[in-house]
Amino acid sequence: MSGAPTQQTSARYLPIAEHGLIGDLRTAALVGTDGTIDWYCCPSFDSPSVFAAILDADLGGAFELSAAVPAGTKQFYFPDTNVLITRFFTEDGLGEIQDFMPVTHADESDRHRLIRRVVCVRGTIPFRARVAPRFGYGTQPHTLRILEGAALFASEALSLTLTATVPLESDGKDVRTEFTLSQGDTAVFALDRVTDETPPRGCPHAEAEREFTATVAFWRRWLQQSRYRGRWREMVHRSALTLKLLTYAPTGAIVAAPTTSLPEQLGGGRNWDYRYTWIRDSAFAVYALLRLGFAEEAEAFIGFLTQHIDRRDDGPSGPLQIMYGIDGRAELPEHELPHLEGYRGSAPVRVGNGAATQLQLDIYGALIDSVYLYDKWCRPLSSGHWRAVCALVDWVCEHWDQPDEGVWETRGGRKKFLYSRLMCWVAIERAIRMALRRSLPAELGRWGPVRDRIYWQIMDKGWSPTRQAFVQHEGGDVLDAAVLMMPLTKFVSPTDPVWLSTLDALGNELVSDSLVWRYDPEASPDGLEGDEGTFSICSFWYVEALTRAGRLDEARLAFEKMLTYANHVGLYAEEISHTGEQLGNFPQAFTHLALISAAFNLDRALG
Repeated sequence: MSGAPTQQTSARYLPIAEHGLIGDLRTAALVGTDGTIDWYCCPSFDSPSVFAAILDADLGGAFELSAAVPAGTKQFYFPDTNVLITRFFTEDGLGEIQDFMPVTHADESDRHRLIRRVVCVRGTIPFRARVAPRFGYGTQPHTLRILEGAALFASEALSLTLTATVPLESDGKDVRTEFTLSQGDTAVFALDRVTDETPPRGCPHAEAEREFTATVAFWRRWLQQSRYRGRWREMVHRSALTLKLLTYAPTGAIVAAPTTSLPEQLGGGRNWDYRYTWIRDSAFAVYALLRLGFAEEAEAFIGFLTQHIDRRDDGPSGPLQIMYGIDGRAELPEHELPHLEGYRGSAPVRVGNGAATQLQLDIYGALIDSVYLYDKWCRPLSSGHWRAVCALVDWVCEHWDQPDEGVWETRGGRKKFLYSRLMCWVAIERAIRMALRRSLPAELGRWGPVRDRIYWQIMDKGWSPTRQAFVQHEGGDVLDAAVLMMPLTKFVSPTDPVWLSTLDALGNELVSDSLVWRYDPEASPDGLEGDEGTFSICSFWYVEALTRAGRLDEARLAFEKMLTYANHVGLYAEEISHTGEQLGNFPQAFTHLALISAAFNLDRALG
């Protein structure tokens, strides 16, 4: 299905931004402002979906729960937590749903529980629920058995039990119920994964209260580690909580987003699976969390790289792939699910990611920069880790001048992208810094000259006299927002005339009211059909570049404007359309980590 979605198709879907996220550091679920869970994979982020109505309103499956009468709704997070509250305002009363996933201990890794507690705050309200799982992205049939106070959904690969404190009725393969609550009454629904080790169990009112209290305490205890006390504390902390939700506790991996195939353009084909750990995204996330004082996540990610990633010098992308599965697997074959219509008719729906084997040289700089900061702010690298860093730097010294697919994963052929060269420079420069600061053994006589050669090649071949700006790749005149990282990585002074000229050129061509396009696909064909929205990470990079250039009034205004594009609970998707609508996978780690960095640096500059 292609082309713009029809009005009839669109009406069956909430806007992407009309969702909050809950999770248990193993998987996550999207809860709409209407009370419907329309995205949930179990038992992990990259497992096949159980609820996927956000990708097909008819075939995807959903957990609907709402007031049974006309109601206004509002949604917010319980303060300083990832517990989500959806409130229903009716003529006869006020009620709310408290949605959360208890964070289990390591020895309970097989247990996955999603709790929905319904509370009548005032008056009397009728509620209704419909639980309609569709296992395996809607391809696996299931059986349903109604037990005492519970329903067992069983498919070939996964079984779930729904327990409730209200009566449940079966209509064949789904469960429905209607119930009325008066002031002070509660009803509890708990959806649990069932295995031989974790048999079905109920969730009575008292247990739901204990789980709620423990979950609130977990998130607040985690957030207390933050050292940020700046102007935008609420937004920064929400971004930190979101990044934490995107971490996979068993291995330390960090997913780029918890969703797949949410479109970058409605009706377009730029729909990708982001439920994997990108080396680049994860390294930037570690940087952002370290900035705020969260060291545990950095240590866990270093552990993921050490324990789960098999470095191979003969791989198509060098010793590292650009992305891995959350368990460290390297094979991520991409295929389409033609039976699903896609969000608002935006097909295809994809699972897996064919970009996994692309050569993207910038990942080495992103990774070694985060390792450098870990060594500086967290704890000194071990000798084994340093040996691995040296091997990566040696590889970069030999391969930095190759054309590659670049940071934006274009499918239009390899080029000598400036950003890739820049981050190769970062990889070598940060390693040299570590070696000198800690007197570590290193081939400085080799690394230094290569670093300097990259610098002069960027200065000479990355600069366009015609545009009076640094450009996307050698031999071209296309502007690219990725060059905003030049002053952020300390490659160029933020007040260097050549950089200020570049900043002006980017502002004139790629920026619109604080929103920043990555590049112009017409000027630089990327091998993909359709257009896309502005890229939110670039918008926050722009704020930081303005900050470092001393243009603080512009930076602060651009930052405040970007905050207006967040959704009602402070979350961002990947992109923003020309109408201000959020597009792409949601929420996206890239955007939230860039918000943290921009806020931190702008706040410090403002004093």
